[in-house]
Amino acid sequence: MTIGLSTYSFFWQWHAETALQPIGLAEMVERTANLGVSLLQICDYPLIESYSDDELKALKALGDSRGVAFELGTRGVTPEHLALYLRIARALDITLVRSMFYSAISRPTPEQARQMLEDAVPAYEQAGVTIALETYEQVPTATLVDVVTAVGSPNLGICLDPANCVAALEHPDDVVRRTAALVKNIHVKDFSFSRKDGWVGFTLAGIPLGEGLLDYHGLIAAVRPDEQGINQIIEHWVPWQGDSTTTCDLEDRWTVSNLETLRSYSK
Repeated sequence: MTIGLSTYSFFWQWHAETALQPIGLAEMVERTANLGVSLLQICDYPLIESYSDDELKALKALGDSRGVAFELGTRGVTPEHLALYLRIARALDITLVRSMFYSAISRPTPEQARQMLEDAVPAYEQAGVTIALETYEQVPTATLVDVVTAVGSPNLGICLDPANCVAALEHPDDVVRRTAALVKNIHVKDFSFSRKDGWVGFTLAGIPLGEGLLDYHGLIAAVRPDEQGINQIIEHWVPWQGDSTTTCDLEDRWTVSNLETLRSYSK
């Protein structure tokens, strides 16, 4: 099992709409290495789709030189889109691609998603790459499990992120229990509810690991990532702090804090 970071660990810092000086993948690789982390999940980072073969080769060389391996993350299950990410995965020597049922342009039914995955998965099997479909609020966990089970490939499983499913009124413990046997990747982020200003309603937001509602130890007991060789990827839901500098500084502090906490849990 490896503890890794995600592009979501740098979420506010690479988006052009929020960062004063957006950072690129090279900077994320350097920061990952400087924190003593050997894995970066390039997740929901659409710029990677436009990388040329030479740019992918340079990114792979940088990762090799800094001791940082990669995973990929995208959205959608159309065979064409998954084929694109398999090409990128091969160029970067990646063995796991996280995805989701829906993308911005595709919302298949469960049956359509099953058919798409059955078309796409054989090439992944041949390449030795696994697809991990993430638990999230737009698709019931039971549906996700049914589709993965129906396809029945060892190279198709689930990326477990129980925090996402709270918005669909699914209890995190239930999500863990339903998916444990199929998990291929774990997204680790803590979360909590707080009263909105004026005491009307609640906000569901991120919080530093160990301070919120995530039953991390229960998750690990159910999934057994060390035994199964399942990587744990640190993500954040860092709330916007009103300006870019303050928010990005907080994001960096959370990365350090969450990494220290996760390492202490793993001892």
